[in-house]
Amino acid sequence: MHDTILLREAIGETIRDLRMQDHRTLRDVSADAQMSLGYLSEIERGQKEASSEVLAAISDALDVSVGTLMSEVAERMLAYESDSVVTLRLAA
Repeated sequence: MHDTILLREAIGETIRDLRMQDHRTLRDVSADAQMSLGYLSEIERGQKEASSEVLAAISDALDVSVGTLMSEVAERMLAYESDSVVTLRLAA
């Protein structure tokens, strides 16, 4: 069995990367998104599933569209999956 990345993990990693690229703290983004710092932290760590409303609020706070966020998530998942496939093929 090979490792997989869950959608919530890819979303969290992408949100964290976008936040850090913008040199923003969790506190800044959570305040702008009007959610608790702890909840945003759990989303970034892939521990909580984010609803579409929450993703919209986070996207607004990061000044990116939900479409851009989800496109980045899809690219991350595809890259992870292709790395897993290459690893599995090399092991075979």
